[in-house]
Amino acid sequence: MSEKATFGAGCFWKPEHVFRQVDGVVSTSVGYMGGDTRNPNYEQVCTGRTGHAEVVQVEYDPARISYEELLNIFWQNHDPTQHNRQGPDVGTQYRSAVFTHGAAQDQDAKASRTKVESAGKVATEVSPASHYWPAEDYHQQYIEKNQRHRFSIR
Repeated sequence: MSEKATFGAGCFWKPEHVFRQVDGVVSTSVGYMGGDTRNPNYEQVCTGRTGHAEVVQVEYDPARISYEELLNIFWQNHDPTQHNRQGPDVGTQYRSAVFTHGAAQDQDAKASRTKVESAGKVATEVSPASHYWPAEDYHQQYIEKNQRHRFSIR
């Protein structure tokens, strides 16, 4: 039986591409979470007024990969010290976030963040998952569709 994990790590294209390469990940999709606008679109999220972050939702097989391993991939593949930005992308939609699905994920994510914080300040929020709004079709598997910027897992 699969489980879900949801991560915000800047523009959702790279994290989705990275997680799609992971053994044990069943599927991924990109979308929006953490805000108060119902059924937002990309243009609305980019205004910074919806409260949503760009996220990748990962469906994974816990018999093949643990949530803790997914957290490690998340930490290693973005800069968790940046507040509301990743590289050239700036805005609340690009914040670093872990949206947890249940008490066990919440506990694991907070413990993982504490471990990462021991090396320096971390801006990553950890909060319960709210409604997930899938992004437009052209954002799904964007890097694969457009043969751009291949990223490998660090």
